[in-house]
Amino acid sequence: MTDSAKNQTKQTAGSTEPVKYKGKYISAIGRRKTSTAKIRLYKNGNGAIKVNGLAANKYFKEEDLYSIINQPLKLAGLMKDFDFSIAVSGGGKKGQAEAVRHGIARALLEFNPGLRPSLKVKGWITRDARKKERKKPGLKKARRAPQWAKR
Repeated sequence: MTDSAKNQTKQTAGSTEPVKYKGKYISAIGRRKTSTAKIRLYKNGNGAIKVNGLAANKYFKEEDLYSIINQPLKLAGLMKDFDFSIAVSGGGKKGQAEAVRHGIARALLEFNPGLRPSLKVKGWITRDARKKERKKPGLKKARRAPQWAKR
């Protein structure tokens, strides 16, 4: 195996592993529906966002989902000031994106409590607790009852 082949295998093997950031961080948890996002905010960064070891625009392929997670950073004007390492699980992609947004907003609050009024107006601090309601016995769905027949 040549040296260049060894270097290529090292690079490809390293790219599948989660990126390791060093130093102190601010942690926060964001939730939406059944999705949970664990956020680590590293100060003095360059704007890199890694979600489950991938770049955020690769993990959230659709442009609208990627823009959801950037909303608190754009509002605060801190797009290029921090690096984020995010572990997200559960739910669908949109729920995960909104959980990440919630977590990033919470982490920014720990960094700078003065951002609270602007984030609160947008509703990004409050946890959106809406979930799918469970099915009840005797009903077809959570609330849908069988059709009633008089005769």
